[in-house]
Amino acid sequence: MTASSLENPTATARLRGVGLTVGYDDRIVIDGLDIDIPDGQVTTIIGSNGCGKSTLLRCLARLLPPRAGTVYLDGDDISSARPKQVARTLAILPQNPIAPEGLTVADLVGRGRHPHQRWFAQASAADEAAVAQAMEMTDTLDLADRTLDALSGGQRQRVWIALTLAQDTDLILLDEPTTYLDLAHSIDVLDLVRRLRDEHGKTVVMVLHDLNLAARYSDSLFVMRNGAIVTTGSPTEVIDAETLDAAFGLRAHVMTDPVTGGPLIVPLDSRTNATPAAP
Repeated sequence: MTASSLENPTATARLRGVGLTVGYDDRIVIDGLDIDIPDGQVTTIIGSNGCGKSTLLRCLARLLPPRAGTVYLDGDDISSARPKQVARTLAILPQNPIAPEGLTVADLVGRGRHPHQRWFAQASAADEAAVAQAMEMTDTLDLADRTLDALSGGQRQRVWIALTLAQDTDLILLDEPTTYLDLAHSIDVLDLVRRLRDEHGKTVVMVLHDLNLAARYSDSLFVMRNGAIVTTGSPTEVIDAETLDAAFGLRAHVMTDPVTGGPLIVPLDSRTNATPAAP
């Protein structure tokens, strides 16, 4: 990133942060961080627990204001924009979202349409179509009349993703979207993320802990350590044994994924230096 691009907030990405310092109470988590989110791509932020991934995502979504620096959305300071204007452009699924007790799935997903509605207005045909499409894409149509507290953790997570999709924004931020999901549903969600990019031109930013899923489904990776971005690039450029050791304290062998041709991480037993045999 060049100095000239930092001085001009409209120079590159639709969503970017310049000089971000973010923290909680008297603890600084991120100090002076710059980030440009690539447009029209799936970008995943990875790093060890407590490195600042979710804090950064919350700051980019205006859920957590920076103590210094600026988040720009379409060239404007996001803190100065009207909430409804931001919500029509950017949606976020945070960790552990909370819904009012007794709310049905259909009602919750319908709340994703609020940025597009006038006060006290009835849901339009476009609203109903967007809700139905979001629930179909997340395989939650059969849950429409059930209350959220009657669902499993995996079902609830898919419903929250449906709410985010119903908001119909160009930028989607997902904090651990595969939480509570089994492997099959995790793949379904990440396949959906890929379709949102390919078929709808969405820009998606995720936080993921599963490094192999991040490598398989991301166009770009941002690797964080101690509140800073230490490297960024495509999965092939970023994922290697040295980076895994430095950022995660993980000893691993990185091989070629026989399906995608990208990197595949095989953790090594900490008690041995053995390298696994090729398949």
